Amino acid sequence: MIEKYQFGSIVINGKTYDFDVELYWTGEVLKWWRERGHVFGIEDVKRAVKKNPDVIVLGTGFYGICEVTEECKNYIEGRKIELIIDKTENAVKIFNELLKQSKKVVGLFHLTC
Repeated sequence: MIEKYQFGSIVINGKTYDFDVELYWTGEVLKWWRERGHVFGIEDVKRAVKKNPDVIVLGTGFYGICEVTEECKNYIEGRKIELIIDKTENAVKIFNELLKQSKKVVGLFHLTC
């Protein structure tokens, strides 16, 4: 599903996106933005959590600059959703691997920083 990632862009099913994305196991791609820039909070993941996935993968940027609040982690894990946090380059690989395992996975990917 994710064919390529490089700083500032991601290719999903043949289409290039140059903004942060929220990607569902179904192939649906949504524009994604955080309330506090380089911090992932509860409000930033609510839409993904509502889909009741098996796993949420957070891509923290090319250099891993983004931080995930403890409240956000607890919010996701408290709903029995597995949470994986990594730099975006590795996070997209993990997302693709989870798809191969038939997991209901949501990826929230910051493409820069």
